[in-house]
Amino acid sequence: MRVVRVLSAALLTLGLAAAPAAADASPSPSQDGASAPTQAGTSFRTAAEIEQGQPATASGSTGDYLYWQFPADTGQRPTVKATVKLPESHAPQTWQIDVYDGLRRRQACQYGTQTRTAAADASSVELACVLRTVRAWSEPWANDPLPGTYYIRLTATGVATADLGLPVGSEVRVDSRDIGGSAAVDGSLAEPLVPGVATKPAEEREEAAVPAGLEPEDGWASGWWSDRWMWTAVGGILAALAGVGGYALTRGSGRPSRAPAA
Repeated sequence: MRVVRVLSAALLTLGLAAAPAAADASPSPSQDGASAPTQAGTSFRTAAEIEQGQPATASGSTGDYLYWQFPADTGQRPTVKATVKLPESHAPQTWQIDVYDGLRRRQACQYGTQTRTAAADASSVELACVLRTVRAWSEPWANDPLPGTYYIRLTATGVATADLGLPVGSEVRVDSRDIGGSAAVDGSLAEPLVPGVATKPAEEREEAAVPAGLEPEDGWASGWWSDRWMWTAVGGILAALAGVGGYALTRGSGRPSRAPAA
């Protein structure tokens, strides 16, 4: 039974070593409110950069398009939330939040209130969009969310003419849940889907098409670790233990003492 004890110790060691790695894969806020952006862009090219876990505020006018951008990596399921503070007097307004990937393809919300109508006496309106899990790789014809930059667009639709230009305030925040190995696929992108270098000043352009200072805390494709590695190893060890245990149970106690010698 020495083999069984050795394999059991190896299984315990693997579990202890894998636990911190799995915990490190969870995203955590890396920015504080003091450094949060206070302005939004008016187009994809001028979208304000925000990090996950970082609240961002902006002032605007009813009828404007407000844009932000944030990074999302493999295995994450981003949740985008927005709150719009409305003027004291206004007609009923419908507000909508849309999310686009690095190729500017509109990504469907898995669930959440993406569009909401505020009554005439409402002081604010809250919106939410939970995206599908970001995949490491996808077929060219598919519209799956892939690692890279994502754009948030906040605007009012069907606004009464009298309300156009009224001042509004907005706050957006992005948080992600790490789904882990259940969303892992065989394959990966050569590069994340990010904006091109044409958005940078000529003297700052680089060969790699990456936005300035906008990437996950651990770098792109930081999700190379998957808990599938852990469970595959655990499954192999359990199979070995089952084999050793089955052999120990079926082999008996050896040659009976009363059996004649050969």
